[in-house]
Amino acid sequence: MPQTPPFSAMFDSSGYNRNLYQSAEDSCGGLYYHDNNLLSGSLEALIQHLVPNVDYYPDNQMRKIAPKILQLLTEWTETFPYDFRDERMMRNLKDLAHRIASGEETYRKNVQQMMQCLIRKLAALSQYEEVLAKISSTSTDRLTVLKTKPQSIQRDIITVCNDPYTLAQQLTHIELERLNYIGPEEFVQAFVQKGPLDNDKSCYGERKKTRNLEAYVEWFNRLSYLVATEICMPVKKKHRARMIEYFIDVARECFNIGNFNSLMAIISGMNMSPVSRLKKTWAKVKTAKFDILEHQMDPSSNFYNYRTALRGAAQRSLTAHSSREKIVIPFFSLLIKDIYFLNEGCANRLPNGHVNFEKFWELAKQVSEFMTWKQVECPFERDRKILQYLITVPVFSEDALYLASYESEGPENHIEKDRWKSLRWVSFFSLLHKSEGNWLYLKKATCVL
Repeated sequence: MPQTPPFSAMFDSSGYNRNLYQSAEDSCGGLYYHDNNLLSGSLEALIQHLVPNVDYYPDNQMRKIAPKILQLLTEWTETFPYDFRDERMMRNLKDLAHRIASGEETYRKNVQQMMQCLIRKLAALSQYEEVLAKISSTSTDRLTVLKTKPQSIQRDIITVCNDPYTLAQQLTHIELERLNYIGPEEFVQAFVQKGPLDNDKSCYGERKKTRNLEAYVEWFNRLSYLVATEICMPVKKKHRARMIEYFIDVARECFNIGNFNSLMAIISGMNMSPVSRLKKTWAKVKTAKFDILEHQMDPSSNFYNYRTALRGAAQRSLTAHSSREKIVIPFFSLLIKDIYFLNEGCANRLPNGHVNFEKFWELAKQVSEFMTWKQVECPFERDRKILQYLITVPVFSEDALYLASYESEGPENHIEKDRWKSLRWVSFFSLLHKSEGNWLYLKKATCVL
């Protein structure tokens, strides 16, 4: 029987080949092929193709089929380990593993190794999720609660790490660590459908099945707010300008490393309205390098410049001579968007009822490429002090950023003045609530207003 082809064989140099179906003339048992490449087929024909018959019926002895079953289970547990967090799945796996292990000694050793590896991965996942939950609980409502600008700031990011290149490396540590815990099945669960092959009944999967994917998106948002917070906090204009230039250098080094997710988060933070409105501060900044970075991540033409840079980084990774050259960290939100529109924009079935293999090959290509990138080990030395700061330091909410921005450079129009007034009253009532009847505190707060 013709074999399922490598993905690249299904596409010519011009990209997605939409004419393959029209030229699919060879069929075998309801399955359609082109140049020995399986293109489509009815679900019934695919099932029938997998059912043993007189020509390729496997020997019923376990010692002969055990290697194939063990290979399948090993690949399954390595590629989709999170599937076995389900008690029923783990129970079935153990039952089948026990049957295989009851044979030769070699099988017992391989089964034991497979199970130990799976248990280690699941334990590491649980530990990682506990750490995320602990960080979330200790950082009380960082992005939702209005925080007033502190009168005395004991430290900022520059006092913790004055070298932008080192900070970019530590950001890469966080990115790769969080990427590593995202399982490929989370992409499936994020866009899971009630009917696996029906386009009209879509629903999102359970939160716990995509929690690592969602935590990574939340990290992007946190980094953006952290950048904006660090820029808006300093009282003096020259200190704010210095902070902007610092993050420009960090972003440039992220680009050189291939860390596009941190790069985009930094640019997003610097383009937030509370930061971009600081005209007097920006006037003191040399923005040539920032303009280049913005050009690289320009969203026009479907992020053409970024996609070109990403392809270059991916090619560099394939021919890498060092661990650093292997790093490719994509702009994750755009990756999710691409997968979402591919899933929603292409039918699972063709008009003739056949399964749309080209769609699933493309989905598999994108997820497989991501799986390769996320397995790269970070070559940079870890700095616990910097990492701790990046992960746990409180950041301003959007309202707090505006308040800090207006205090640094006053409102310029009626809209900004009205907003500033509203924010100050919210801040006042927040202090009033916290004072819990302390009239002296209330008097001081009133005087400030």
